[in-house]
This record gives sequence, C-alpha cells and structure tokens, in this order.
Amino acid sequence: MSDRAPPHPHDQLALSVALVLIVIWGGNFTLQKYLFDLVTPGGFLWARYLIMPVCALLLMRWRFGRWLPPLPRQVLLHMAWLGFIGHSLHVGLVTFGIHWSTAFSSSVILACGPIFTLLILRIQGLERLTAAQLSGVTLAFGGVLMFLSDKLMGGNWRAGGGDLVLLGAAGLFSYYTVAVKPVMQEHGPVLTMGYATLLGGLPVMLMSLPAGMDANWAALEVWDWVGLFWSVLVSAFIGWLAWGWINNVRGVARSAPLMYLMPPMAGLFAWALSGEHYTWIKIAGAGVTLLGVALAQYAGQIKWRLR
Repeated sequence: MSDRAPPHPHDQLALSVALVLIVIWGGNFTLQKYLFDLVTPGGFLWARYLIMPVCALLLMRWRFGRWLPPLPRQVLLHMAWLGFIGHSLHVGLVTFGIHWSTAFSSSVILACGPIFTLLILRIQGLERLTAAQLSGVTLAFGGVLMFLSDKLMGGNWRAGGGDLVLLGAAGLFSYYTVAVKPVMQEHGPVLTMGYATLLGGLPVMLMSLPAGMDANWAALEVWDWVGLFWSVLVSAFIGWLAWGWINNVRGVARSAPLMYLMPPMAGLFAWALSGEHYTWIKIAGAGVTLLGVALAQYAGQIKWRLR
C-alpha cells in the first residue's frame, strides 16, 4: 500500500490559480516599469502604501471583526521590525531596482531568493547544506555574474547597479521569509500580514510623500489608473494572499518550483510589450542562475531542523 497522502480536494483549482498568478506576476514587472515612467518610483510607492494599509485594515476587520485586533506590545514591535524589513526596505529596493534595471533582469535576480534563504538557515544553524546544495549556490552566483557581464562590460552601470540592488532586496526578503514563519504560525497570516503592512508601510509612505505630491496624477488616463490598482491590489495584495492559500493546499515543496516559470513569463511580456531584447549571454546566464537555484533548493530533499 502507498503511504502517500491523498491529494487535497482543491488541488487542481490551486494549481490553476497558481498558473494564473505566475502570469500576473510575470506581467507585473513590465507594468510597474510603465507606471514608474508616469509617476516615478517614489510616486508609485506613495500610492502603494496609501492603498495597501487600507486593504490590511479591511482584511482584519473582515476576519476578526475589529480594525486593530489587540496584540502584546512586544509582538507588535516584532511585527513592526518584520514590516520594516519586508516593506520599507525590500519593497523600496525592489521598486527602484526594477526602475533602474529591466523587467526580465529583475525577475531573474529576484528568483535567487531561495539561495539566500538557504544561506540564512545555514548561518542560523537551522539547515545543513549538502555538497550538491553548495554546488547549486556556486552555480547560481556564477550565473548571476554571467547574466550581469554584458551590462557591466558594456558600461551600462545603471542597469547593472539596479540588478545589484535587486540582489540585495532578494536577500532581505529571504531574511523576512525565515523570520516571519514562526510569527505566522503563532498569530496567523492575516494578523501578521495586516500589522506588518501597516507598521512597515508607514515609513515608506512618509518618505515617499514628496514624490507622491510631485507626481503628475492628473495626467493618468483611465487605463493607467486601472494598471496602478491592478499592480497594487491584484498582483501585490490579493496575489500574496492567494499564494499563501496555494501553499496551504498544495504544499510549499510542490508550489515553489512554479516560481521558476516567472522569469520566462516576465521576459515574454517585456519582449512583447516594451520591445526588450536579450543577448545569448543573458539568456545563458539566466538559465544557469535558475538551474543553480533549483539545484540548491531541491537537492537532497531539504529538511529543516527547526528548534
């Protein structure tokens, strides 16, 4: 008899939602670059963190019947720290990194997140890396260098610098992913996401206020507003809620490999909608990077030694 667990009754639905979500996220890189040209990255951040906290409040009100469910002060401070890492720093760096780089490059560099996650777990003593995983880490970073080589050798320092900023942002998000897991297990995803968004988004909204005031919002047409709300509400807020549900139904191990479909999807959107072109060295570097990430993440069927 097989001891394999039976599939979840919503397994096929979760897979379909995941594939749709990958398409949405892949297209969002090109959409954001378009929006940045209209309202600047700072203006976009200001709008995002006017909208996202309202969504977080509505979500907590719907789930718990209260706008601000009470939590101990120490827990709130910890959630504020997580929000600062995940929203103030990570989202801020991603926004400017995408603006300075290209849509396809951004998606490839951000796909390196699992590499940083493994390294953080290793440093914290929660994970032992096998030789195959170490080979994957080395291969992934070699792929990143290959991917960046045509920009740096061609003197395109802005785009190359944007990729390096995105690499730092991927590391911050990996730290957030590891640090937020026990908090979500104790307080649930709605409270954690709600308070992290509120407390982490406030500094971004305040810092981007001058850019938000200077942005030419009156010049936005109807479809520009639709694109803005789509990027913030559908791709960001609803998208991550949906991804949490997908992981709950299918499991992280079965869902995570789908993320490797995002860079090809982002590249396809960028080529079709913004005329982005790719050299063979860039395509090869992207392939090597994703191969290294996949090897590092899945070699030996990783098991966490959580304390």
